[in-house]
Formats: sequence, structure tokens, C-alpha cells
Amino acid sequence: MLTLDEALSRLLSSIRPLAETQDVSTFDALGRVLAADVSSALDVPPADNTSMDGYTMRCADVPAAGTLLRVSQRIPAGVVGGPLEPGTAARIFTGAQVPPGADAVVMQEQCEAVGEQVRVDVVPAPGQWIRRRGEDVRQGAVVLPAGARLTPQALGLAASVGAGRLTVSRRPRVALFSTGDELVMPGQPLKPGAIYNSNRFTLRGMIQALGCECNDLGIVPDRLEATRAALREAARGNDLIVTSGGVSVGEEDHLRPAVQAEGRIDLWQIAIKPGKPLAFGEVRRTDGSNAWFIGLPGNPVSSFITFALAVRPVLLALQGATAQSPRGMAMRADFDWPRPDKRREFLRVRRNPAGGLDLFENQSSGVLTSAVWGDGVVDNPSAHAIGRGDMVTFLPFAELLS
Repeated sequence: MLTLDEALSRLLSSIRPLAETQDVSTFDALGRVLAADVSSALDVPPADNTSMDGYTMRCADVPAAGTLLRVSQRIPAGVVGGPLEPGTAARIFTGAQVPPGADAVVMQEQCEAVGEQVRVDVVPAPGQWIRRRGEDVRQGAVVLPAGARLTPQALGLAASVGAGRLTVSRRPRVALFSTGDELVMPGQPLKPGAIYNSNRFTLRGMIQALGCECNDLGIVPDRLEATRAALREAARGNDLIVTSGGVSVGEEDHLRPAVQAEGRIDLWQIAIKPGKPLAFGEVRRTDGSNAWFIGLPGNPVSSFITFALAVRPVLLALQGATAQSPRGMAMRADFDWPRPDKRREFLRVRRNPAGGLDLFENQSSGVLTSAVWGDGVVDNPSAHAIGRGDMVTFLPFAELLS
């Protein structure tokens, strides 16, 4: 069996980022991947300004606490004041530009208005409560590099340097279908031997959460010709085909021969639990080009975990994202796991109020409730027993699903 790292290396060495880019409004770029650096057209802030409501003055004019200064002007945010007269102070409000000649701001709580004067109750230090021009960003600096995924705060940073539009990678187009005569959709009668198709909903949601377009082709019957027809349809106009079920070697598992007939396929056994079978290959289009293909196992948790570990990095790589690996953190296990599997395990857990991790009792690959109850997984090395109090590697679902 391949290790997960070996499988990822093979997957990612085959994938090339999509060549097409789009110019989009910064308003509409959440979750997209930058295809070009964002550089600042200006200093941020563009001028010295105050971080407090109060009074701005020359430090030399306040030799002692209790000094009285005439208030010579009032400067709200958005108004540029005139040069500060010697021996005076200016009333100033948060965000307003500090006038020439002033070198400190005293917060209003440390001042008292006395008619047309202000009594300054502290001796100011040069530069206090002043945000200097360019202290956040210098003109010409790269604030967001190509390959960065755009978070809400990244959009705010782009806007702060005047970037109203951004160059991003095209969204990958992903075709999705499930195989299995036993599958029916929620709302339909559940005949003997049938099950509701939960994978369709889980995988569709994961594809969309990664900023991709999902072309949902539904449920394909367990017949070779039907599977081949679905693959041909899925290859048209899509970059990647994702399927669930049918990647084992049973007589009713038709994906392998279907993909072989329509392109090429490698069927891998990956040393992880849950999840083991993973199919990777290509499906030919009529124009001679190819769509990538990844076949996932059919058990709900196996499909969920394998997508998070193997398909997510591929979709990020297609978009040119530089950060593809989920970030783990060390946390305390508040459970025992005395009989580990020989495969690398991903145990469904959730954080508890004491700062540790609780284990879901049933770790079966068919128990989808574990993925809803939990808020992440423990990445447990092969054959590694866990004792209560041990430090383990925790992968939050927030890292695996976005």
C-alpha cells in the first residue's frame, strides 16, 4: 500500500494549475486564489494621523502637567488642518491627519476644556498616539502574493491599498457522480436494500466550499455502458471528475474498466483508515485533451476523509494555491486508544472545555454522525497507541474543509 504522503506526491506531481485567469471585483473575490501579486499604490496610512480622540500639540509647549494651551483649530477625520500655531493645541478626532508642526496627541481623557483653552494634565512624549505614514504598508510593497487564498481580511487589505479589482485563477469545474443501484435520493421511498445517497450532498458541499463549480451528474447505475457514458459527459467542460463508490474490485464495481476504456486509471491502496481505495487517472475528451479523474470509496466517512486529504490538495493546486497542506496542532488526548491499526488513522474527535480532545465512541467508516459530532480528527501514525494525557496532532475540520 502507498503511504498518504506518497499518494499525494503522485497526485500533485501530475497536476498543473489552470492557465485561465479572471479579473474580478474585490467585492466578489472571497475564497478565490490570486493569480498575480497585489502591490500597494500608496503608503498606508497615507499621512500621519491620530489613533485617539484628543488634542494634538508640540511637546515643547507642554513643559509640565496642567499647562494651558489655546485651541486654535478643530480637525475631524477627513479634514486636513492647517499648520499648528506655536503655543496652541488642535482638537482632533480618531483618524484625522496630524497637522504640520504637531508632534504628539494627548487623549481627551487626560485633558480638560477650559473655555477656548485646554488644560493638558500630562506631559506628552514625542510621537504618542500618532500613526506614522506608511507604518502599515509602504508604496510599492507586495501585500498579497500570487497563490494566496483570499480571506475576508485579505480583501480588506487589498481594498486598503486601493485594489478595486483582482486577478484570480479561474474556478475549477468539477463533475460529480455516485455509482450504485442501491442509492436513492432523500424524499424518495426507501425500498428494501436501498440507502439514501449522503455522499452526493457531502462531496458537493466540499467542492463548493473550496471555491469550485460543481456539475452534479447524480446517480449512475451499476452498468459498464452507463458508467462509460457518464464519464464521457463528465469530461466535457470539466477539469476534474470525482466519483464515490465502485472503486473496489467486485463484479459490480464498473468504474475501473470504464475509466480504462475512456482513458487511463491507477487503482491505489492507501495506508489510511478510514479510506483505502483511491483511483486516479484521466478521461479523454473528444478534442483529444483529458479531464482528471479521482474515484473515492463509497463508505460515507471514508469518502469524506479521503476527499479532505487527497482531493482538496488537488483542487487547491488547480487554482495555483501555494498553501495546500492542512495545519495541525498539538493537543492533549483525553482518551485511550490502546489497539491502533497498522494504517495511519484519522480519528474523529472534538475539543472539550478542559482543553483536550474527546473521542467519538464508534470510529466505523459508515458512521457519518462522527463527522458532525466532531470538529476535527487526530492524525495518528500507524501502529501508534494513544494513552490518556498524550499529546497528539489535531487537524481541525476548518483546515480540512476550506
